[in-house]
Amino acid sequence: MAQWDVFSSRPLEGNSLAVFLDGRGLTDAEMQSIAKEMNLSETTFILPRDAVTESERGIRVRIFTVREELPFAGHPTLGTAFALRARSDAKKAGAREKEVVLELNVGKVPVTFEDNAAAPAFGEMTQIDPTFGMQHEREAVARATGLRAQDFDDSLPIETISTGLPYTLTPLKSLAGMRNLQIDLNRGSEYLAQTGGRFFYFVTRETVASDARLHARMLFYNGEDPATGSAAGCAAAWMVAHGVAKPEERVLIEQGVEMKRPSRIFVWASRSDNRVVNVRVGGNSVEIMRGELFL
Repeated sequence: MAQWDVFSSRPLEGNSLAVFLDGRGLTDAEMQSIAKEMNLSETTFILPRDAVTESERGIRVRIFTVREELPFAGHPTLGTAFALRARSDAKKAGAREKEVVLELNVGKVPVTFEDNAAAPAFGEMTQIDPTFGMQHEREAVARATGLRAQDFDDSLPIETISTGLPYTLTPLKSLAGMRNLQIDLNRGSEYLAQTGGRFFYFVTRETVASDARLHARMLFYNGEDPATGSAAGCAAAWMVAHGVAKPEERVLIEQGVEMKRPSRIFVWASRSDNRVVNVRVGGNSVEIMRGELFL
């Protein structure tokens, strides 16, 4: 296995990911137990297949949190693509891979790479087109989370969006409110289950970095996520839909700052026939560890 720090070009920042390079022969229960052993936000398992199948359908990958298998998640997709590219580069000389296509439970997800001699490699995934769910009453979300209605940014909607996994985008007024963020996870989870979301993704337009468009946090049952690429894709669609970003404008979301794991997530989306499409989420990744697991 290898461990990668995703959405950062610097070790010990970003969101850590354990990538098991050949998961063939492992049962579902073993994969889940290994993910719990890793105790990271997610762990991925690559399931190699014959070259023809991989060329047609992509490289099969499964994603697990400490509790469950997910149909899609952002930082595991990007980090696994970086790991596969590194293995491919090690096996052959010549030009580096420009694209790695994964087959996840949600379907095919391509990851393209940009190489520049003056900067670390940059990977960018294309997520499935967004589905816009319900917009939420601030008072209802306040009751569910334990926040105050006046904490929310009333110029933007609280809205559930999915690009493979549904998040409820929850804009707050201030960076101070984000830094002091505490929510009732049990009541929040009950509310989300009733309204079609899986997790809250809290954002504010006040940022630490001057080049960031949003500051984000994602609190869930395993604590806090340093970088949430699937939610960032939903945020890209939300920003374009509501004028926070222009169509096809690549913007930066900063996350993980409060937990000393700063992450830089670059996103953009397009418009076509009054629909938001072509959601892209990208960033850097760095390998920090290699090892073996004995069962």
